[in-house]
Amino acid sequence: QVRLVESGGGLVQPGGSLRLSCVASGSIFRLNAMGWYRQAPGKQREVVAGISTGGATNYADSVKGRFTISRDNAKNTVYLQMNSLIPEDTAVYYCNCNAQGWWGSRDFWGQGTQVTVSS
Repeated sequence: QVRLVESGGGLVQPGGSLRLSCVASGSIFRLNAMGWYRQAPGKQREVVAGISTGGATNYADSVKGRFTISRDNAKNTVYLQMNSLIPEDTAVYYCNCNAQGWWGSRDFWGQGTQVTVSS
């Protein structure tokens, strides 16, 4: 159906930056909202940021002013620019999208990419 592949995670020092990318592929008629979630060890998965087809964005309070979500509809790709990273941002980051295809409309998830903020 839809495959989401994330990239760009890694180890970064506090105050550093990373840019995550997520490419959607498959039998897609239309990509609707896309977003990023994260899950830290021992914690529930939480929303980080979301973006609509038209580019409207929303952010978790904990990342406002530091993270920026964007998308390239021609490339079926969503990005997350993360600046001023802090240790509390350490988590596995997951890409999510709502897509329409022959199956109707449903959400899909990527496998996740690890982000570690540590000195």
